[in-house]
Amino acid sequence: MKNLYIGIITLLFFFGSCKKEENRFTTLEKTNWLLHEWENNTSDGRFSEKWSRQNDSTFYAESFFIANQDTLFAETIQLIQQEDDLLLIVSVPNQNKEKPVTFRLTKLTENEFVFENPAHDYPKKIQYKLINNDSLYAEINGNGKKEGFPFKKVK
Repeated sequence: MKNLYIGIITLLFFFGSCKKEENRFTTLEKTNWLLHEWENNTSDGRFSEKWSRQNDSTFYAESFFIANQDTLFAETIQLIQQEDDLLLIVSVPNQNKEKPVTFRLTKLTENEFVFENPAHDYPKKIQYKLINNDSLYAEINGNGKKEGFPFKKVK
C-alpha cells in the first residue's frame, strides 16, 4: 500500500512538472506567426528576414538588405523569453562597438508586438505587426525619425 501512495505522488509530481514546463514560454509563443521567411522587394533592392526557432525560449533571425548583389546591411536578431520578460536583441556588424542592443517588450497583442530601448540612439522602438497570413509590417523609430518595412511571406 505504501508503494501505491509513493507511485501516485510521483505521478502527480511528474504531471504537475510537465504542465509548468508546457506553459513556460507562452509570451514567446504568441509571436509564432513571425517564424517564416519575409521579403520586401523594391527598386532599391531586396530586404529579407528569415525567422526560425532556435530552442524553446529563443527565436532567431538573419536580416539582409541586398542591392545589385551586394549586401548593404546585415543584422542578426534574437527574440528571447527570460522568465516573464520578452527581449529583442539586435546585433549589427560595425555598430554599437560590436555589442548587441537589447529592447524590452512594451506591447503584445495577437498580431502586434513592440519593443523599446529609450537609452539607445536609434532606433528606440521596434514594432512588428501581422497584416494578414502572408503580410507583415515592421517599423523602427526614434529621435523624430521613422522607417517602415512592408514584408510578404516567401512561399
